[in-house]
Amino acid sequence: MDKQHTIVQSFSLEGIGLHTGEFITCTVHPAEPNTGIKFRRTDLPDQPIIPADVDLVMDTNRCTALKKNDAIVYTVEHIMAAFAGCKIDNVMVDLTGPEVPILDGSAYPYVVSIANAGIQEQDAIRKYFEIGNNVSFTDEKNGVEITGMRHDGFKANVMIDFSSKALTTQGAFFEDFSSFADQISKARTFVFLHEVEYLAKNNLIKGGDLSNAIVFVDQKLSEDKLKELATLFNKPDVKVNGSNTLNNVELHYSNEPARHKMLDLIGDLYLLGMPVKGSLMATRPGHTANVAFTKKLKQLAKDQKAKKAMPYVDLDKKPAYDVYQIMEILPHRYPFLLVDKIIEVSESHVIGVKNVTMNEPCFMGHFPGNPIFPGVMQIEAMAQVGGILAMAGLDDPKKYTPYFVKIESVKFKQKVGPGDTIIFILNLLEPIRRGLVHMEGVAYVDGKAVMEAEMMAQIIKNPD
Repeated sequence: MDKQHTIVQSFSLEGIGLHTGEFITCTVHPAEPNTGIKFRRTDLPDQPIIPADVDLVMDTNRCTALKKNDAIVYTVEHIMAAFAGCKIDNVMVDLTGPEVPILDGSAYPYVVSIANAGIQEQDAIRKYFEIGNNVSFTDEKNGVEITGMRHDGFKANVMIDFSSKALTTQGAFFEDFSSFADQISKARTFVFLHEVEYLAKNNLIKGGDLSNAIVFVDQKLSEDKLKELATLFNKPDVKVNGSNTLNNVELHYSNEPARHKMLDLIGDLYLLGMPVKGSLMATRPGHTANVAFTKKLKQLAKDQKAKKAMPYVDLDKKPAYDVYQIMEILPHRYPFLLVDKIIEVSESHVIGVKNVTMNEPCFMGHFPGNPIFPGVMQIEAMAQVGGILAMAGLDDPKKYTPYFVKIESVKFKQKVGPGDTIIFILNLLEPIRRGLVHMEGVAYVDGKAVMEAEMMAQIIKNPD
């Protein structure tokens, strides 16, 4: 069971904000479970707090900026990528100005500081958003597409193409967060010379410097032009040789730009408020597309939380337990065994199936001519699926019995009858302690919620 994490002790980094040019101190503090990632503007009256929430994104022009009321935080994507890559769920980030320091243009300084501060496991379950059916965002005009597909973990492919001699088509692949520090976090932000000239002359990157961005040169430069650029960047001189970068910046990777786009995607995606399980294909992604795609995921998460949509369930895959294996765990038998198979089960969730047929004994009297599967039977079926979650981890489940001690917040949304397949999805609400199992569940038929409940069971050892 994945747990939430914070840092062991606070740490601080300071530097220039890329867009504002302000010198800012960024101090990251540990936070309690279920706090999430939050930014606090300590330079403003009342020190307003801005949650790292995709719904609060107010600008995606060359950075991702958050705004709540009148408080703004610019350039959150790199530190968010560091939190995602290090699996940090809960921290408070204090800022003495309106922007997260750009540092070297990557997430690596934040990753190193997190590692030095230490990572603390917390006593709370880490929740994921699992992509089921394909989810896509497309911007046909700019040739941008991001598609998310079902996957048990997280992996992503990024392709970029700027039609430039200085930067050819590149790709990057990522699937292992244990390699994030070495493979992704060091990738620095980049820009083309013609873009950075415009931005610098229009005072749009007040903190821009050749030390915090890779500048690709896609044109031949005269000596006069080089002198002009030296003045613009406040450098004694600038030059371009074989690397097609100003001052011949040495790349950390041959595909560093593609890896930085991956970094940005991971950081923007973490504004969902939870990690994602899925496989992503991204063509020419940027902050605008990343945020639009993440907002789609958030709407799906809201619909699932409101029981308006069922999470994806693959009914065709081999079940974790068939009915015979279920009878090895549960004591129930005909006519009271009300779960036919367990699709999947982990330490924190379970998905089970009940096929309702006309042969159910209850239909003899409930009701003749109008067969309705009773609500109490739906509750019992859900309880039995929950019993698998409670018992599956025991060495010898036959020595124990799950007794339900509380069932509440029960809602019935539509009737269930013969021919319906009920899919029960239950999740732990807190870690199992002293044999107490606290969970919530939803029953679905044809993708629509038909019943929901919160229940608590206690695992008791049978008398000898």
